[in-house]
Amino acid sequence: MEKVFVAKKVAAKLFATEAAVDTALVEASEFMSEMLKARQDVNASLVFADDCQVKLMEALKALSEARTAMVAVHEELNQAKLRLGIRTKMNGQDKPTFLAETDSDRAVAEAV
Repeated sequence: MEKVFVAKKVAAKLFATEAAVDTALVEASEFMSEMLKARQDVNASLVFADDCQVKLMEALKALSEARTAMVAVHEELNQAKLRLGIRTKMNGQDKPTFLAETDSDRAVAEAV
C-alpha cells in the first residue's frame, strides 16, 4: 500500500480521536455545570455531593491530560510523516473538513 494512503488512514483516526477527546471535555464540563446548578436548584449545602464534584474534577483533569497527549501525538506523527517523505500543502488549515467531506479522499489527502 502506498505511504500516502496509509498516512491518510492514520490522519483520519488521529483527527477523529482528537475530536472525541475535545467532545468528552465539553460534555464533562457541561455535566459539571449542570451538577453545580442542580445543587443550587434544590437548595442543598455545599457539602452535598462534594465527593462527586471532586471525582468529576479528577476526570476533567485526566481528559485534559489526554488532550495534551494527543497534541504531542499529532506533532510526533507530523515528524514521522516528514521522515517518510510525505509532504503536505500549507493551506492554513489545522485540520481537514473530513467530517463534512467523508467521501472525499482529496480533502483528507490535502490535510495529511
